[in-house]
Amino acid sequence: MSDLADLLRALAARDGIDAVVLVSADGLPISHVARSACDADAMAALAVTLLRSAARLGETASRGTLSRSVFEYDGGLLVITLLGDGNVLLVVAAAGTDVGPMLYDLRHQAPALSALL
Repeated sequence: MSDLADLLRALAARDGIDAVVLVSADGLPISHVARSACDADAMAALAVTLLRSAARLGETASRGTLSRSVFEYDGGLLVITLLGDGNVLLVVAAAGTDVGPMLYDLRHQAPALSALL
């Protein structure tokens, strides 16, 4: 699990990233890294619940399978990436953070991250 922990720490070390939470398909936090206190349990449960509805919305709109969602709030962004076996990666970014490079990396590294689980 050290490779997985290293990967999460590296992701959390990016500028503007406040927290990274790896979530099981059951909505439980597997691991998390945060710069300040965060309620990883609540975020994990809510992320999985939210993704179920978002996946159904995409299917209803004939958009196919959901792979990633970005939610923009006044205080920043939440990026949720679906990994293999229903696991989820949740990234919490501060307002004004350019998440473009991270989104590119996640698109290409998601299979490797899934393989570590």
